[in-house]
Amino acid sequence: MNVLDVNYLSPLDGLFVTGTDTGIGKTHASVALIQALRSAGRRVAGMKPVASGCTLIDGQWRNEDALALMAAAQSGADYATVNPYALPVPTAPQLAAAQAGVTIELPVLQEAYGKLAGQADFVLVEGVGGWLAPLSDSLDQADMVRAMQLPVLCVVGMRLGCINHARLTEQAVLASGCRLLGWLANDIEDGFDDDGRYFSALSRSMQSPCLGRLAFAVQ
Repeated sequence: MNVLDVNYLSPLDGLFVTGTDTGIGKTHASVALIQALRSAGRRVAGMKPVASGCTLIDGQWRNEDALALMAAAQSGADYATVNPYALPVPTAPQLAAAQAGVTIELPVLQEAYGKLAGQADFVLVEGVGGWLAPLSDSLDQADMVRAMQLPVLCVVGMRLGCINHARLTEQAVLASGCRLLGWLANDIEDGFDDDGRYFSALSRSMQSPCLGRLAFAVQ
């Protein structure tokens, strides 16, 4: 069963979703949060500022994660605002940007975020990779989060090693001076932690509160 507590989000107008690694279900969790917020009566916009790994659709590069956020939010925002940097190659963003001949610039991201904030009362921003995956040689995701003044939610992919990865991410977010709202467990391996021991140990190990847990789903 999926269990989400969006009461943590009720006083907020935005959130940045990061993860313990790439491929741990940030988009799955972000879509679930958007749907829960909309069910609670919020007007939500999704944003994927930087996406590496895109498909050419009607002559334009499109990323499936960004499209999933748009489909969940139904905000009417245009694609270029939701995903200002759509990078074709599915690799680390700083490498994908270099291969595309693109420089990721913070003012561009801020402008897009401002547009979305003007169209909705809550903007959910999904990061790329893990927290310390840089956007460029001179720009970290923490720089973007501070500029947008967003609290952070960490999605923890439940698998072997998740306690270490979750604690490292938590420490890194706090060390960056950003506000860590909490973490969300995402079951990415069918049958892992059926008895809940890992989840309980993780809950005891983390400084920040748990926002909920998402059951395994084919993603």
